Amino acid sequence: MDERIDKYFQGELKKPERVKLLLEVVRDEELRKQIVEFQNVYTLTGLAPQGADKEAGQQSLQQFMKRQRRMVRRKYLIRSLGYAAAAAILIVSVWITAVSYVDKPDDYVAAQQEFFVPAGQRARIKLPDGTFVWLNAGSVLTYPSIFGEERKVYLKGEGFFDVAKNEKSPFIVSTGTLDIRALGTQFNVFCYPDAGLISTSLIEGSVKVYHPEDEANGVVLKPNQQLVYDRQSFQTIQMKNEDDLLWKDGIYNFKSERLESILKKLELYYDVKIVVKSPEILSYRYTGKFRQRDGVVEILRIIQKIHHFKMSENDERNIVTLYR
Repeated sequence: MDERIDKYFQGELKKPERVKLLLEVVRDEELRKQIVEFQNVYTLTGLAPQGADKEAGQQSLQQFMKRQRRMVRRKYLIRSLGYAAAAAILIVSVWITAVSYVDKPDDYVAAQQEFFVPAGQRARIKLPDGTFVWLNAGSVLTYPSIFGEERKVYLKGEGFFDVAKNEKSPFIVSTGTLDIRALGTQFNVFCYPDAGLISTSLIEGSVKVYHPEDEANGVVLKPNQQLVYDRQSFQTIQMKNEDDLLWKDGIYNFKSERLESILKKLELYYDVKIVVKSPEILSYRYTGKFRQRDGVVEILRIIQKIHHFKMSENDERNIVTLYR
């Protein structure tokens, strides 16, 4: 294994050496695999649950890196860090993009990082600027390893952002359709590609939601406001229930919600197809809280006890069918 990789993540490489290494990574597939392994290690240290002993995690990382010089053992990585199962199966990929600023002295190469959270899981990550992001199941977050004058990330799925304050560098979440701009604040973004809508819920601070090509006509939210965009128009409403954000703690909350809406969310969260053969089922309403780890079938079985529909499963095709 190239010892420069170890030094790179320890911050021991000088700037010219870092640039040289990352440029080599672009051309060398084996070197790229090695740096991805170490990137995964380093990322996982920021995925501990709140209250975890981060210093102990960092010590585990240091010990692991020493062993890594002799042999890459990924299974050992997961056990030694001892973090949550959600973090253990988080898929992290890294690609290298050369970014050249010929008129600036601080030329650098930025590593774009893409985090994918599998169905039925969640994760928390810490960005280079100190911002914390919670990601819901089936979500993808992309961001550069080095932020420039603006801090821009790309989200597909659902994320809760606790943005580190920096008045000189706005933080922007791009959903592909809308951008959400903030300086230092807490807000939630729901933007699964198949959901048919995008929503932003503000907890504290302020954010501006706008079309990238028309920022001037964007909407500024105040705390406890939610903006819903149905692909045609904006609607701003008061947040009715902050329990809807309990997903970041592993809890899915539904309050007098139509089963049609619940099923759509379960399909997104668990990457499963739910077929309803009796349309009247869709109008049922349900109130309750579920643990994410219970899984889609167990959640449906609990709802089934209230509304008495029938259910069949096809594991091979990943389909659940509901009927009367």
